Amino acid sequence: MELAAGLADLQAEARCSVCKEYLKNPGTMECGHKVCLSCTSVFWEDLKGSVPCPSCHLNCPGRNFLSNQPPGEFTEVAILPPERTSRSGRQEGEHPWEKPQQVSCPLRSFPPNHFVWPVENAIVCHRKQIDCYIKLWREMVEPIQKAISTQRKGSLELRKRTECRRERVRSQYEQNRLFLQVERKKILGHLQSEEMDGLSKLNKNLAKLSDHASLLKSLLKDLKSQCEKSELALLASVKDWYERYKQSGWPEMALVTLKGYDYRLPLQYSDLDRIIKRFQVDVILDPETANYKLTVSKDKKTVKYGSWERVPYSSRKFCFDPAVLGSEGYSSDRQYWEVDVELKMEWVLGVCREPFPRSRYAERFSDEQFSVQDGLWGVGLDNSQTYVALGGEKIHLLPKVSPTRIGIFLDSEMYEVSFYNLRDKSLLYRFSDLPRGTFWPYFYTGYDYEPLKICTVADLE
Repeated sequence: MELAAGLADLQAEARCSVCKEYLKNPGTMECGHKVCLSCTSVFWEDLKGSVPCPSCHLNCPGRNFLSNQPPGEFTEVAILPPERTSRSGRQEGEHPWEKPQQVSCPLRSFPPNHFVWPVENAIVCHRKQIDCYIKLWREMVEPIQKAISTQRKGSLELRKRTECRRERVRSQYEQNRLFLQVERKKILGHLQSEEMDGLSKLNKNLAKLSDHASLLKSLLKDLKSQCEKSELALLASVKDWYERYKQSGWPEMALVTLKGYDYRLPLQYSDLDRIIKRFQVDVILDPETANYKLTVSKDKKTVKYGSWERVPYSSRKFCFDPAVLGSEGYSSDRQYWEVDVELKMEWVLGVCREPFPRSRYAERFSDEQFSVQDGLWGVGLDNSQTYVALGGEKIHLLPKVSPTRIGIFLDSEMYEVSFYNLRDKSLLYRFSDLPRGTFWPYFYTGYDYEPLKICTVADLE
């Protein structure tokens, strides 16, 4: 089928555009069409100047055309009967080693540049082209494979994080359920005890009132009988009845009130209690990072803003901000520590990533005192007035009670850091968008002279 189709195309190409017969002494016009030279002589016989192509009528100035003898040879091949051509495209009796096979080049357009190549040369050329395409496709496939691998890892990580969070929710729910069961039992017990005490008190008072009512009825009966006596006896008993009336006091009414038991479960109460017990770490300060005006205690638990310390220069020290870092960074697992801020007028506590800027300048008590810094996630108090959270943006906080101790919980597995107000065990703020990496405890003391103290494990217990 392919041979017949190729032969039909060759036969169509071997025909003259004018006489529609097979080409005889052919020539090629500038536009690429092939015609017999004798046909052009007849077609242009009465024309002068520029002459058109007999096929497409394109002007050909000067009657220029190219003599093309090879198409004449192709014509001889095209007019061969099909039965004289074998399956391989050669005449019967012809051997493949007598004449090399030739194929048309698909990279070349047909007229005017149509030509044929030996099979060996065409294979070499096409193989180079295919190798080039393979290289290009490989360059396209490799990034896609990497992207697929990354997406699969992301899917696995998402499933892992989701399962961890699901397990945490289940654990919190179970702990809260058990906690509420205990509280419910305790409150119902208190209510029952109050009910019994109240009923006992009311019954005793009711007995007193009944006795008093009986006494009053007896006195009333005696008084009525006294009125039936003589006038002299009645006058003599008036004073006695008046004294008896004064002595018969009114018994007090018993009032019973129930205590208020409107209980509200503190946010993350049971979870925080579990965190404190399981994940507390002993954080100490790194004096090598402390600002020159900060004094770190010998046990490296307390830092205080004060006089200038003459210490060697270090690029790790904070130049302008009165801040210091913890001595150890955390990149995995979970950690919890607490800081006492009861007497402080200003402070910032949190975590940061290295390299963290050491030479940022902030004018004292300016509006930019607690500006957002890249690589810092924390909460703080600005001049005893405003509580803020510093992360991707600056957020104002409104705690119900002013915190005196702050709990920091770093969860590297869930990429979260949470801050708790331990005065009422409420959640101040939680950042859930931490990147991967190592995080260092961050302590900003402010410019007041009160110390900032890290609570020890013994204090937590």
